[in-house]
Order: sequence, then structure tokens, then C-alpha cells
Amino acid sequence: MTEAIQKEIFTLQDEAEFNRLCLTVFRHQAVYNTVYKQYLQGINCDVAAVQHYRNIPFLPIQFFKTQTVRSEAKPIAITFSSSGTTGMQNSQHHVSDLSWYEQSFRKAFELFYGAIEDIAILALLPAYLEREGSSLIYMVDDLIKRSKQPQSNYFLYNHAELLQQLQQLQVKGTKTILIGVTYALLDFVEAYRIDFPELIVMETGGMKGKRKEMVREELHMQLKAGFGVSHIHSEYGMTELLSQGYSYGDGLFQTPPWMKILIRDTNDPLTLLDDSRTGAINVIDLANYDSCAFIATQDLGKFHADGSFEILGRFDNADIRGCNLLVQ
Repeated sequence: MTEAIQKEIFTLQDEAEFNRLCLTVFRHQAVYNTVYKQYLQGINCDVAAVQHYRNIPFLPIQFFKTQTVRSEAKPIAITFSSSGTTGMQNSQHHVSDLSWYEQSFRKAFELFYGAIEDIAILALLPAYLEREGSSLIYMVDDLIKRSKQPQSNYFLYNHAELLQQLQQLQVKGTKTILIGVTYALLDFVEAYRIDFPELIVMETGGMKGKRKEMVREELHMQLKAGFGVSHIHSEYGMTELLSQGYSYGDGLFQTPPWMKILIRDTNDPLTLLDDSRTGAINVIDLANYDSCAFIATQDLGKFHADGSFEILGRFDNADIRGCNLLVQ
């Protein structure tokens, strides 16, 4: 049963199929996910009456900090945890079957960027490498291993070596992605400059307390000048999700077919807003089959009619975490 629905989720083609699978996953989790089941009971949700994904209640993301959010009784294969400052309660995402995560990020990455074998992956992620439980590091590890390019590797603080590798890859004409935490990318361009227009620079995460937060336009302007590129790509992901959205630039993100963004009213969390109105972000991530696929985040954003969305910040009382937090 699990293998069959996994195949359906990662090969879905249209809105009707997405809705059907959402309802299938919702009814499964409404029964087998104790935390979600109790939440649905608490808000008096009639599970049988829900006939469209827009009417599915979303579990507040804070439950990942205080509860074990699971829909399967299988042994835990890995626990991903969020970053946080001292004294902050971190989220934990218990994953029973890593094939859900691996299929999700591999298929999404190929959908947005092409075959991983042909791409050199350079990673500048010191904040993530210096702690345990990062889902981003798990993903990047896998992408580096699957890349057929010998230069694919991590670069902790060895910026001179990173510059040398970038120069060599540019000469060879190899498709190259540099994925880095924001403050580390800024550290690099303050020390070195390179004119590499074909380079894909993907920033992920915020300043991690290392630098003062910046608005996206100012940040991307500095990075574009430092790398000689016309756009800065971004990844929208978080510990509580097994899928990611990607931006090719200008802060506009797209999602893979099994992931969808909805916007809720900040004053009425059970009410969804129309396109182009600012509100709080709800995420449907069908890869979260073993946990909860319907998450009400603490991010603020806007969804556009063309299917793209943007992140505008987060609730004032929300913890600063590892997802894309470029307040505008």
C-alpha cells in the first residue's frame, strides 16, 4: 500500500489527481497520526465531510517542537532537527522511511535543475555542518555522491580553495551550483570576487546570528556583484517538510507537483485567502506521508496566480529557524 501511494504521489500529473491523493493522505493521517487526530477533534473537524484539499485543516508547525508527530508505527530511521539558539526549543521530524525524502529531493532537484550527474555541487554550509540532524546536509550529501563531477564537495572556511575550484569549473564549462548559507556566501564575496555568469548561486537559510539580517534586494545585489551572476537562486525548505520549493531569482518560488502553498488569514487560521493577498503560509507536502502532510507554518507570504509564491517574513513571535527568512 505504501509503495503504491508513494509511486502515485511522485508521478501525479494534474489538479484532480493531487486532490484525490491529498484526501487519501488526509484520511490516513486523521486515523493514524495521534497528534493530528487529537488536533482535528479539538477543532471539531468532520473528517468524512472534507472533500477538497482547501478544506483540510493544517496542523500548527509548533507541534513539531512539543510532540512526536508520526503517522506510522515503524522504527524511526532518522530524526531531523531544526537549528536554534541556546535555550530555544528545536523542532524534530522523525522519519521512518527515508525513501520518501530521497525520492522527493532527487525528483524535485532534477525537475528544477536537470540530471544531478551532470552538475558540480559545491557546498558552503558551515552552520549546518557544525551541528547534527540537518535535513539539508542529508540532501546535499546525497547530491554530491550522485554527481559525476569530481569537484563536487564541501568547503567549510577554505574560501581560497573554493575560488580555485570555481575558476577551474568555469574554464571546463561544467554546469555548477554553489549552495551556501547566506552569511557564508557574503563572507566569500567580501574576500574574493569572480565573474562567473553561468554559475548558479543558491542561498539557503538566514544569517544564523552571524550577521545582521538584510532585506533580500540588498543581499542579492551584493551576491550578484560578487559572483558576476544576474540572479540569485534560493531554496525554501524546513525541518518539518520533506520537500523544497526553489526560486530562480527575485524571491519567487515554485514547488514540485506533490507540494502546494496556500495562504491563510493571520486572524482566522481556518480561513484561506485568495491569490495575491498577504497572509500566513500553509504547506501541503505529500512526501510527509509518515508524519503530517498539512502544515501551518509561521512564515508570511503571498501566492500568485501563476503558481509562484514569495516569502515576506514571519510572525513577530516566531523563533528564527533554518528556512529562508529574508524579511522585506
